[in-house]
Amino acid sequence: MAKILQKLWNDESGQDIAEYAVMLAVILVIVVGTIRLIGSNANNVFSNVGSAIK
Repeated sequence: MAKILQKLWNDESGQDIAEYAVMLAVILVIVVGTIRLIGSNANNVFSNVGSAIK
């Protein structure tokens, strides 16, 4: 039983998937945050331009 537990403890094959999942989550948070920031600023710019044209 101890050998089985030690083998499972030392098995690193599943770590790659977890690391990729964490990297993907971080990238998605950065992308969504950037899009929200740019979208909000773009909305303000277009509103100002629209007001200036009137």
